[in-house]
Amino acid sequence: MSTNSQTLPPQARSDVGGQAPVAEGRRRSRPPGATLPGHRKQSLLARIRRDKVMLLLIAPGFLYFVVFHYIPLAGNIIAFLDYKPYLGFMDSVWVGLENFAAMFQDGAFWEALRNTLVITGLQLALFFPVPICLALLLNSIVSDRIRKFVQSVVYLPHFIGWVIIVAVFSEVLGATGAVPHLLDNLGLPRFDAMTTPEFFPFLVTIQSIWKDAGWGTIIFLAALMNVDQELYEAAAVDGASARHRLWHITLPGIMPVIILLLILNLGSILSVGFEQIVLQRDNVGPGAGEVLDTYVYFHGIQDGQWGPAAAVGLVKGVVGLVLVLGANKLAHFFGQEGVYSNGKSK
Repeated sequence: MSTNSQTLPPQARSDVGGQAPVAEGRRRSRPPGATLPGHRKQSLLARIRRDKVMLLLIAPGFLYFVVFHYIPLAGNIIAFLDYKPYLGFMDSVWVGLENFAAMFQDGAFWEALRNTLVITGLQLALFFPVPICLALLLNSIVSDRIRKFVQSVVYLPHFIGWVIIVAVFSEVLGATGAVPHLLDNLGLPRFDAMTTPEFFPFLVTIQSIWKDAGWGTIIFLAALMNVDQELYEAAAVDGASARHRLWHITLPGIMPVIILLLILNLGSILSVGFEQIVLQRDNVGPGAGEVLDTYVYFHGIQDGQWGPAAAVGLVKGVVGLVLVLGANKLAHFFGQEGVYSNGKSK
């Protein structure tokens, strides 16, 4: 006599079919964030005790950013005040957007903005690719000893101060430097690169390349180490040339890092380095050497125009934020993660 499985309870029907009974709770999807049965969610204090070692390790960096980056953001209120240092924030007169109007009506501001964009554009076009190319060349060196020696040599200028670097360039490219003397001996016209306004954007870009290009290769060398070596072996077996392996394996492998650093550089597009510029500004005059960083210093601190100078700094921050978010959204559109992932990019 056969048993009618339709009349049996669910658990018995499952046993008849030769399958293990399925708990009713497993059939329902567990909501996100729900704890497993028998596991009680830990309190915040318990999690702090559990991760106290890691929290102590990140505490110095966290405090640094809080004290020197986030708390000072409150000082942006100066951009909306007729700020007087001896009166403080509370007693200074609220002027609203008058500081921004004064900033946009100042011809020196637009001159500084133009110089800043020219220098930044040159650095993005000329400086940004150099660490990538240098990392690719270093990665192609077979001998570890030679590669480490070259790395040490190209890293060294990063640890030299701008005062020394500007002095070295003056001795080489200045009016009494080695290059003008060489041009004289060759019967060619002298060229003083340190005092030529038209050459100033190229000068500061060359200095930045010489100082920081080697240091910038560290990240790209680390990215190259994460590229799967089996891909190169498979491509070589298939007959791919070195150029094809570079174009189809190496560059796509480090492309997320390139996109990330490019987006971060866009965030500081209105900052080109205060110390480097202020040391050489007088050589070419404010018309060619004034940038937004030096504009804030000379007009804000030296001339006491605290409100308009703070407005310039606030505009720089807002523009940098908009560029980072916009570039990151564009990276998501092309399938890259960028600075943060939207959950859809691969």
